[in-house]
Amino acid sequence: MTALREYQSASEHLGSLEPIGVVDIGSNSVRFVIYDGLTRAPSPVFNEKVLCGLGKSVASTGKLGAKSVTCATEALARFHAISRNLGVKNLYAIATAAVREADDGPEFIRRGEKELGERIQILSGEKEATLAASGIMMGFVGADGVAGDLGGGSLELIDISGPTLNEATTLPLGGLRLIDTTKGKVDKAEQIAGKAIESVPWLGRGKGRPFYAVGGTWRALAKMYMEQTDYPLRVMHGFSLPTRTVIDFCETIVKAKKLTTLPGASEVSKARRDTLPFGAAVLEQLLKKLEPSEVIFSVFGIREGLLYSLMPKEERKKDPLISSCELFAKLRSRSVQHAMELCDWTDALFGPGGMDETADERRLRHAACLLSDIGWRAHPDYRGEQSLNIVAHAGLGGIDHPGRMFLALAVYFRHAGSSEAKGEHLSERMKRFVTKRALTRARIVGAAVRAAHMLSIGMPGVIDMTPLTYEGDRLVMTIPEAFAGLDGERLRRRFGALATLLDKTPEIRILG
Repeated sequence: MTALREYQSASEHLGSLEPIGVVDIGSNSVRFVIYDGLTRAPSPVFNEKVLCGLGKSVASTGKLGAKSVTCATEALARFHAISRNLGVKNLYAIATAAVREADDGPEFIRRGEKELGERIQILSGEKEATLAASGIMMGFVGADGVAGDLGGGSLELIDISGPTLNEATTLPLGGLRLIDTTKGKVDKAEQIAGKAIESVPWLGRGKGRPFYAVGGTWRALAKMYMEQTDYPLRVMHGFSLPTRTVIDFCETIVKAKKLTTLPGASEVSKARRDTLPFGAAVLEQLLKKLEPSEVIFSVFGIREGLLYSLMPKEERKKDPLISSCELFAKLRSRSVQHAMELCDWTDALFGPGGMDETADERRLRHAACLLSDIGWRAHPDYRGEQSLNIVAHAGLGGIDHPGRMFLALAVYFRHAGSSEAKGEHLSERMKRFVTKRALTRARIVGAAVRAAHMLSIGMPGVIDMTPLTYEGDRLVMTIPEAFAGLDGERLRRRFGALATLLDKTPEIRILG
């Protein structure tokens, strides 16, 4: 397939998708997200949030409040206009704890539906927890643990075992609710949270399993920690920390007399600073009761969970990481078919006689191959750096941070080469966070793709005819006579670099 046909194929793929919009009316914010389609790796094409604080006074007054209702209905009117202008035919609107519990919730729904032009579904606490768990299943492969979604009005907890959703509980521990009920006293909020969490009988089953933290307040907490520790990434999804580390960090935030005096507080938006100590108090009490193996932060929540619930079963079964990388390849590489050929071509390097590889490492290698040519349009001197930055901060699902760093490094080495001399300007902070094995594998994958491109020039139909094999201490590349003209000094140099990384002697064999 020619490059032009590949571009046409990518355009046809995007054109075949039907955009889908989700309006999420929460206790703190009203958000509108338009996704490109109902796929395993949906991409937001529009995302707008308005902080209306519908849940600010529900606990004390039982009502949403006139100013908050006006803010929210004006936002819904704007979202209606946007969806109409962008031709969004599939629009879903959901409302959570504040609207569910307020005496004037039904009246707000009537006004909201008139402004939005669509029905608004009020989620029960159980349904909210189920969608939060579905969001975790959308964003992670084989999730097994307890998910917690902290909003402004409530905390939803649910036990997930792979595709199975187990017990679920809703607790009145949202950040805005706690500020309202405690008159802004964090120590009192700690006591309320501890008592409520202690009443959940099934939480003991979460001991030794991951805890998946969902919600903007907890993501802000993670962002603050990243800033304090000079962490190399700022992507929240898949970021994990030891439980004890998170408990200690939460205690520091709770005890601080003023949040702005703590390092990293400037990275937290002003809108989140009021609720952050209360979110930290809830998380601290929850982790002490739950005793999970680790805390994993997720950007996937009830909106993505709603999409997941609407998907056909076959679409759900797809790998979210590979789906995302295939789409990147379709949109940015010269040939998605060539990227897929690289997956098969590099399989031989990790077969008999080569480096061993786990199933997850194989999956990451294939993802790296799919992403390996997305920076080809950049200036040659900066392709490595730009590709590294794109991959490191891409909206990928189904991957943790060590895996994300492996992908970024592998694509970097594909352009910059694997020698230390060429990697001097590579982020030393990122190197500190990957294992020696992962760094070695990234160099090997990068070197393999560099060698492959000397044969194929990024086009399909060549490398699948030039297989790699191990013969004792030799790495052999076999080139048919039809492609003999592609042999040359640069190919041999790059192939030699690959063989050296594998501790093998290179041999290029031309078949007559």
